[in-house]
Amino acid sequence: MSDGKKRIRKTAFSAGSAVLVLVIVVLVNTLLARTTLRWDATEDNLYSLSDGTRTILADMDQDVVIKVFYSKRVATVPSHIKTFAQRVIDFLSEYEHYGKGRIKVEIYDPKPDSEEEEWAIKYGMKGVSLPSGDQLYLGLVALSADQEAAMPFIDPTQETRLEYDLTRLIARVQTAERMKIAVFSGLPVFGSAPNMMMGGPRQGQAPWFFIQELKKTYDLIQVQADADTIDPAAKLLILFHPKTMSDKLAFAVDQYILGGGNAIVFADPLSLMDDPRMGPGGSIPDKLFKAWGISMPTGKAVADYTFATRLRNRENQVETNPMWLSVQADGFNGDDLITANLESMLLPVGGAIDILPDGPCTVEPLIHSSPNNELVDAFSHNQDVSALRRQFKPSGTAHNLAVRISGTFKTAFPDGRPGPPEGTAEETPQADPGAPVLKTGKSPSVVVVVADSDLLYDGYYLSQQNFLGFNISNVFNDNLNFMLNSCEMLTGNPALIGIRSRGTFERPFTRVQALERKAQDRWLDQEQALERQVEATNQKLHMLEQQKDASQRAILSEEQEQEIARFQEEKLKINKELKVVRRNLRAEIEQLGTMVKFINIFLVPILIAIGGIIFAITRKRKA
Repeated sequence: MSDGKKRIRKTAFSAGSAVLVLVIVVLVNTLLARTTLRWDATEDNLYSLSDGTRTILADMDQDVVIKVFYSKRVATVPSHIKTFAQRVIDFLSEYEHYGKGRIKVEIYDPKPDSEEEEWAIKYGMKGVSLPSGDQLYLGLVALSADQEAAMPFIDPTQETRLEYDLTRLIARVQTAERMKIAVFSGLPVFGSAPNMMMGGPRQGQAPWFFIQELKKTYDLIQVQADADTIDPAAKLLILFHPKTMSDKLAFAVDQYILGGGNAIVFADPLSLMDDPRMGPGGSIPDKLFKAWGISMPTGKAVADYTFATRLRNRENQVETNPMWLSVQADGFNGDDLITANLESMLLPVGGAIDILPDGPCTVEPLIHSSPNNELVDAFSHNQDVSALRRQFKPSGTAHNLAVRISGTFKTAFPDGRPGPPEGTAEETPQADPGAPVLKTGKSPSVVVVVADSDLLYDGYYLSQQNFLGFNISNVFNDNLNFMLNSCEMLTGNPALIGIRSRGTFERPFTRVQALERKAQDRWLDQEQALERQVEATNQKLHMLEQQKDASQRAILSEEQEQEIARFQEEKLKINKELKVVRRNLRAEIEQLGTMVKFINIFLVPILIAIGGIIFAITRKRKA
């Protein structure tokens, strides 16, 4: 065969191969066009639907249509909003996929003066005015039968809660009934109306953020201090810093729980948010706690140096405060659905919960301190931190900060309904005085008790800022998640728990934190040794001073001078050791940082290059 024919055949073969490859690519794209292939490489599967969402989607009774209103073609939309909006749309496709035809997602671009914009306004979407004058819409509404629930604006800073918010929206439109929660609070968690008295109008206070979040899912019933019954329609009772709870209300709580009701109690040895004009004190319902098989030391708070929090003091200096507990993952019960996926919580001046022997119910710890703690007077939070540190003596035993009590409860009022307080007359009739008084629970109940109430004050778990005219809330720990988890669990919606706390986009340097804790423990031990040396030296000097004549009191004896010299030498030695501790800590942290940089900058590229060379050599040999 001539060289020309060979070249023609070779060219024709190459062209045919190229066409065949093109046909294969087109066929593969056609076959995979409707197939969703997704690989979530994050440790906590942040971009995948959780098992809780899949369970709810599998149990759907009604079809759901999700209408998304997004101003896609507005050129002046910030780039990070565009990226976030696309992630939302991609995430909704996962719902459509796992919904098995029961969920349909529709995307609308509400252009000015368009029909889509009219629909967006009708469904309550909130347009944001951009600096260019354009309107930005980024919201959605879920429709099912005659039910409707909307997210007027999807908060980009709340991406970690996006799946929970979407799944809760879908679950809400599946039923017309909203659960009820009864709430009694000794703090103004429901806000206050504007006050027109006292010299002029005063601005009212908005409800606390956790109350606003609960109202999105539940109907809240505010229990008054003089109430003698709890609405039996309430699926859950919340007692929040029940400082002003009377025996009459305590009896109503007792009967509610014996009737099969569940409760969450936020008791506090000392509430930082309490009105000082109401007088100091905690909110520990001793009579109920004793009947439930627990107790809380009155006026005592947990000081824990392992979970201490770095705060800025009145002198604007950063200090480590052991009474503000920043509980990390190892302080949570990983086997309980309420706390299994929590990562951090802040408890300012929290108390300790002791489990009484031979209690009638099962008490399971949910949150606990580290063994490096001590019970101190709750008012010590105003004390100088250095003085608190010098007096610190770790107990070596972890204290419970929150517990879950389950079982069939016994009454806290064995003598029956309490009468009016001594010296007073009952002005209002008892609610249904002929109703039977329960001595033992009709069915098992669950009560969650937390030894702090300040943890749900807005400033201790979220920051708020104005973004394009909207108040954007950024939740920075799991305080709110714990509250919502507990409500979901005790009202019968445990499938939602695993959704909210699936992980965080922030990855803390746990190795560095461990090194700092280790150095802090060594520092504390040596500092306390120095303080003990100072005290022993002062006592010896005082004893030597007492042995001198009155005429020699102003003159240092030889023994005193020697003792002072020994102390100064020991103090210098301990201070050097403290400097070594600090220097070694910095050296270990810097060494860890250098190793991480070496791996990221040099080792990974080197390994990739070596792999490429090996692949090239292997391929060349095969050829």
